[in-house]
Amino acid sequence: MRIHDVRTRRSADDFPRSEHLAWKVAQVAADPVAVPADTEAMVINRVIDNAAVSAASLTRRPVTTARAQAMAHPNSFKGAKVFGVEGDYSPEWAAWANGVAVRELDFHDTFLAAEYSHPGDNIAALVAVAQHLGIGGADLIRGLATAYEIQVDLVKGISLHEFKIDHVAHLGPSVAAGLGTMLRLDPEVIYQAVGQALHLTTATRQSRKGLISSWKAFAPAFAGKIAIEAVDRAMRGEGAPAPIWEGEDGVIAWLLGGPERTYQVPLPEAGEPKRAILDTYTKEHSAEYQSQAPIDLARRLRERIGDLEQIATIVLHTSHHTHYVIGTGSGDPQKFDPDASRETLDHSLPYIFAVALQDGTWHHERSYAPERAHRPDTVELWHKISTVEDAEWTRRYHSNDPAEKAFGARAEVTLKSGEVIIDELAVADAHPLGARPFERKQYIGKFTELADGVVTETEQHRFLSAVEALPELQAGALGALNITVAPLVLDKAPTIPPGIF
Repeated sequence: MRIHDVRTRRSADDFPRSEHLAWKVAQVAADPVAVPADTEAMVINRVIDNAAVSAASLTRRPVTTARAQAMAHPNSFKGAKVFGVEGDYSPEWAAWANGVAVRELDFHDTFLAAEYSHPGDNIAALVAVAQHLGIGGADLIRGLATAYEIQVDLVKGISLHEFKIDHVAHLGPSVAAGLGTMLRLDPEVIYQAVGQALHLTTATRQSRKGLISSWKAFAPAFAGKIAIEAVDRAMRGEGAPAPIWEGEDGVIAWLLGGPERTYQVPLPEAGEPKRAILDTYTKEHSAEYQSQAPIDLARRLRERIGDLEQIATIVLHTSHHTHYVIGTGSGDPQKFDPDASRETLDHSLPYIFAVALQDGTWHHERSYAPERAHRPDTVELWHKISTVEDAEWTRRYHSNDPAEKAFGARAEVTLKSGEVIIDELAVADAHPLGARPFERKQYIGKFTELADGVVTETEQHRFLSAVEALPELQAGALGALNITVAPLVLDKAPTIPPGIF
């Protein structure tokens, strides 16, 4: 890997295009380096993972809305698939619908460093374009390896949340770069597409603050859709604002750290394999990633505590990010509101820890049910829980050493008797360094569990057979990555009011 210094440049500066970060990203995307076997295997795992969480969210309202919008854009000549239904649809709208299905439950993969990310958000966009253009499985894998690489590298080097910019600003460029690799585009085209995608996908973090709405699920799908359109325009010869990151009126100058700030972004050298997907990790529990280890910690602690009525207070010592994003450092009263949206409760560590402590488990629907959030004993326990930032947990969060990088917490449980019970957990059980790391068996298990009652066993088996054979799927065969369900399943979805389309 090579570290690239990225900072604002004046328009009058001699700043050749070869030094633009967007050009360097394009060079990585255009590099025909082979995909390592372990990267390929993990790509397959994440396609399975996305299908699992999409099956679980299929009849939820935001997913139903996005699906209805996509189905209003059929494509009879060519087209992409929309998860759950038959037919061919415009690829950018299929990517939109499938991206919302993946993101709705906050239940797929994650990578945390200087910024937050869910790199699996790249998959829906690349699969839709691959289906539409008749791309084969090997090229899809190549594209996804690039998309993960670029997103992870940007997340390592550039913090967006520090300046209240939403993390999908790294997703637009990664989708554009991944599409560039998959379609074997020239660096010039990829460069312009990356610039357009970044320019159009910067937004504030209010989508993840306060009263969090369904837009949290739509935002990454929007970035994917925009990136597809950007690549289409670039392929037709249209350009982008440049230099998009470094320009005098560019992203760094006005949205991030300003002219005095230099960012260091790692990117692979020419001929260096793209392995960043191996640095990412999926979720065993449907909740914000920084709550994964605390959920496992709560399940372990409940045996030591016994009668939860004897708890006086619980203080979770954790990282800066966890404290300020999903903890009491956020200052969001909504995080303690039983009437808050599912999206808000998903970002409330006190709520999540209380329910996991009481139930000893976590479920993507039951744990968020209104009657669950309103249980008087839960509300009482919930309000006894707070978070504090701990410098050591913050240091470990930002560590570049995978062996010590951590997203957990230390829980200090004070009982009414004055006794204090202390326990900590650095990484979730499902993390590669956790107690029960996810491997292919666990990904398939997650899929079959979440698809149960939604997808027939025959269709489950067909899909798994297809995705495990992804490297060998020929051009035009990627429609096999779609899963269809019986109309009776979709009938359970809420009725959506008509819109424009």
